Amino acid sequence: MTPNLTISRLTKRFGEVKALKAVSLTLEAGRRAALLGHNGAGKSTLMKIVLGLIPYDSGDVTVCGMAPGSSAARAQVAYLPENAAFHPALTGEEQLRHYLALRGENPKQAMALLARVGLEKAGHRRIGTYSKGMRQRVGLAQTLIGRPGLLVLDEPTSGLDPVSRRDFYDLLDGLAAEGTAILLSSHVLTEVEARTDRILILSGGELVAEGTLADLRARAALPVSLLVRPTSNRTPSLTAAFPQAVASGDGLLRLSCAQAQKLPLLARIAALGGDVADLDVIPPSLEDIYSHFSRRDGQ
Repeated sequence: MTPNLTISRLTKRFGEVKALKAVSLTLEAGRRAALLGHNGAGKSTLMKIVLGLIPYDSGDVTVCGMAPGSSAARAQVAYLPENAAFHPALTGEEQLRHYLALRGENPKQAMALLARVGLEKAGHRRIGTYSKGMRQRVGLAQTLIGRPGLLVLDEPTSGLDPVSRRDFYDLLDGLAAEGTAILLSSHVLTEVEARTDRILILSGGELVAEGTLADLRARAALPVSLLVRPTSNRTPSLTAAFPQAVASGDGLLRLSCAQAQKLPLLARIAALGGDVADLDVIPPSLEDIYSHFSRRDGQ
């Protein structure tokens, strides 16, 4: 099966600045990839090339098997920018009917699309009265037109409250299940950690790491933390058993170890039996992994 997005040794320069350096990746149907990177890492340049908005200098890019920016590719791609802007005098329904007509789709689908993003009750209100989060959901609704094969999202949850963010990712899960490939750029790492299949980390125009969260944890080899809560009056005995433990203000003891030592350390803690009231194992977070792979000069 042809991937919905294929990038091979993609290079892009702006004058003397090399914005992308031989970037290669693939994104299959139904897969969700998080594109991470600091400002200036090359995320926006990569997205613009995929959308066919700017040319590239060398390499190969195909979108659903077609050249980016071609009429056939554009029919398969949907895009949501960080700050979606719409005509304030139009209602949500009128705006969606306009986009549907432009895509050759039935305008009567407008309210159904708004309902999918939780705006059915606001569809007859003017967009000028919408909050930023509501405007973002209008933008998400327009990306659903035509059942896109590739969905490109740039900071899509900007302005959404926690419940709306959860609903947004539920909707992405449904689209992925239907076969849509999703490329999502976000600085909110705690969100994408649990709701994407692959992590792509750009730094200085290079793809410095890619894979599942488990893959990247293994490659980074960062320490695992264990939080131990002693039973009443047993802190001294636990401290004696683990002199390397660091006490926290809430009565917990924090231990750190390499990945390979996690199970032996857990066995030692379990052997203490009644001295231990509770235990939490905290693996390296996506934020830890991102910091590890994307360190810039001087950091």
